Amino acid sequence: MLVHAHSGLRWVALLLLIFAIYNAFSGVRSGSYSKKDKMVTLFTMVMFHIQLVLGLALYFTSGKVNFSENWMQITQFRFYGLEHLVGMILAIVFVTLGYSLAKRIDDPVKKHKKTLIYFTIGLFLVLIFIPWPFRVALGASWF
Repeated sequence: MLVHAHSGLRWVALLLLIFAIYNAFSGVRSGSYSKKDKMVTLFTMVMFHIQLVLGLALYFTSGKVNFSENWMQITQFRFYGLEHLVGMILAIVFVTLGYSLAKRIDDPVKKHKKTLIYFTIGLFLVLIFIPWPFRVALGASWF
């Protein structure tokens, strides 16, 4: 059940992140910052933290993470035990920083620019470290 929740909610997190980036880009062009803008970035950050909690629960209970003697030579164990974890934590750090740093800025355009920069870096990291189904050695599925 945990695997399905984590895999299914990745789409919600990814769509929220893309929408937040689009919203920030639109906000830079419009020059205004409203409560809607704050809520979009807040919900995105919260969804990423929910994914972190689910992911950490899986990290300690999943058979895909196995620190046997030669775990670094086995693609699936290395990816889930190290690469996915570190990459996604970095993405969450960038999303959280983007939200937190933008919150402290008064100028609406600068708020949106800060969000745009940090969320885009987060998106880039997420896209790299999602275990996409076309990466056959990882044993992942679309949901």
